[in-house]
Amino acid sequence: MARKRYSYNYWPSYESTRPLEADGIKARSRRGKFTETWWGDRWIAALKPLMDSGRLSRGRSYARKGQVLEIDLKPGKVAARVQGSRRSPYKVAIELTPLNDKQWNAVLDALADQAIYAAQLLNGEMPDDIERIFEAVKVPLFPSARGDLKSNCSCPDWANPCKHIAAVYYLLGERFDGDPFLLFELRGRSQEQIAAALRERRAGLGGGATLELSPYAPDSIEAVTVAPLEETLDRYWGQSRVLDGLTVQIAAPPVTLALLKRVGLPDFVDPAGFRAQLERTYAGVTARALEVAFAERGDAGEA
Repeated sequence: MARKRYSYNYWPSYESTRPLEADGIKARSRRGKFTETWWGDRWIAALKPLMDSGRLSRGRSYARKGQVLEIDLKPGKVAARVQGSRRSPYKVAIELTPLNDKQWNAVLDALADQAIYAAQLLNGEMPDDIERIFEAVKVPLFPSARGDLKSNCSCPDWANPCKHIAAVYYLLGERFDGDPFLLFELRGRSQEQIAAALRERRAGLGGGATLELSPYAPDSIEAVTVAPLEETLDRYWGQSRVLDGLTVQIAAPPVTLALLKRVGLPDFVDPAGFRAQLERTYAGVTARALEVAFAERGDAGEA
């Protein structure tokens, strides 16, 4: 049996372990809380029991410094490259066990049975309490057991997950903030597939006039019955109720590019370039609209 050779200089000095500068994907979060939505928070929370706080902290730092060069997300799999202390970037792979057809059918049946959930999802919005639907049919949305999440990195760190995996994981949470349907895609179904399945199921349920709310919906929401059009023609162009108690909240939309995510991109343009251009345009329009809205509110207050 050949003797294993040991190198007593295996551990490099602290200076040589500093990551090389990279101009990769920089997180929007510069300090403090990393994600902004409940689903982003839940994604990050699922990682914390799997690794020590030191590697988590260094992973956050890597994500904010731009050490992650690229992320490629496909159903059930994430591939990424992270710049560390070596010249060649490390290769990171993360796998989240996709839901099988039986599990997805149970979830989609439960969602389609509740009109409010179906309407929100078809409009490109993530219901605030959708995780409770998954829990009710005993299907995990987020990683709930160590076997749900598998990861690998080409770095020499013996720990798994390492800081490079953590950096990618944090940036995924930030991506889920902007597009929660990527989480569904990681679980095996795209937004288009979910929308098509919900439309098919809703059509099969028939078109009742009563909007049935989920038992998981907040108690403050009341069921709404819509009167037939022929019974409301005399007041069609008027307001249906007094609006004295109506309040308006001026804020950026909770889901960016909701309509675009629902209908998809046209096939005659470059998808990546067109979407990036729209994102910049929408962000600029939103910022200007909020500026004008609050400026007008301030002027009215001074008057």
